[in-house]
Amino acid sequence: MRKLIVHEFITLDGVIQAPGGADEDTDGGFTHGGWTLPFWHDDIGAHFVQIFAEADTVLLGRKTWQLHGAAFEPDPAQDPFGSMKKYVVSNTLKSAQGWRNSSLISGNVVEEIRRLKNQPGKNIIMDGSSVLLHTLIEHDLVDEYALHVYPLVLGLGKRLFPEGKRADLKLVESVALPTGVVYHRYQPA
Repeated sequence: MRKLIVHEFITLDGVIQAPGGADEDTDGGFTHGGWTLPFWHDDIGAHFVQIFAEADTVLLGRKTWQLHGAAFEPDPAQDPFGSMKKYVVSNTLKSAQGWRNSSLISGNVVEEIRRLKNQPGKNIIMDGSSVLLHTLIEHDLVDEYALHVYPLVLGLGKRLFPEGKRADLKLVESVALPTGVVYHRYQPA
């Protein structure tokens, strides 16, 4: 069975909303977008390379897929997802033609993700996509969390784990970076 690996940038208080830019996700009046930028270190990019080397599929919610697709579809040479198969989960999209090599998952998402995990192939990466992420966590479909934990507290914003969800995790890797970011990999205990 393929592993579903969630990669997130996360604050000490569990916020994952809009790590890359001020206008990335302003839902709920969120005004702290772009909070990762002052903490960049090349090892963060190296962690991406490692995760991507072990995967051949990307799973995204609609908003994250649209954001990534708008950024990378116009310039395939700069697309970090390259030729990976992309799946967008949405009950509102009618097509996944906005970003090359994408397919649409709708309907019973949990069963569709279980089927996807049972197909042959390398790991499946999930990035951003807080609404979808909560569904996957609630149904115990996440096999690993690769988290870049940033040394700040935002006090509000979308969180990694759904409210009230308990998750016992086992630490499998931890690396501190010079900028104060700590990279952790966890698996369900």
